[in-house]
Amino acid sequence: MSKKLEVSFNSPQCGWMSIGFDDGANEFHTTTAHAPHEQALPELLEILTALLGKDSTGDEFTLKWNRNPEEFDFHFVRHGDDALLEIYQYPSERRDASERKMIFAHDGKIRDICKAFYETFAQLYEDKNTDEFEFNWRQSFPLAEFQKFGDKLRSYGK
Repeated sequence: MSKKLEVSFNSPQCGWMSIGFDDGANEFHTTTAHAPHEQALPELLEILTALLGKDSTGDEFTLKWNRNPEEFDFHFVRHGDDALLEIYQYPSERRDASERKMIFAHDGKIRDICKAFYETFAQLYEDKNTDEFEFNWRQSFPLAEFQKFGDKLRSYGK
């Protein structure tokens, strides 16, 4: 039986953000950088939106993100109403598949996984002015993608 996924993205500081994943059985925490994968947050929201769309093309989605020098892949695989999230770490920006290591995996209902991400993005959005998100992350909060994701999550399964 799948455990409840908890996702945390803490307020960014100086172009870095602490992120974490915990499902009671597995746990992973790290910091990530705003560059060179500058579109990581909007792309993550687009992937999550696509997971919720039964009409989207493909059932596998990969997000590239980095810590510098380490790199990460967030790999999502949809199976009907379920999804698998795997996080792989590469020791450098070369992204050599023979050197990658799976550091977190979680499987569960798509709605539950997306809800966990929604909750953390909602908190980032709520605190964006207080935390000076744009200044500290070096880019704007991905509002359009967040709104589209929220709309898709609310209508999922209806």
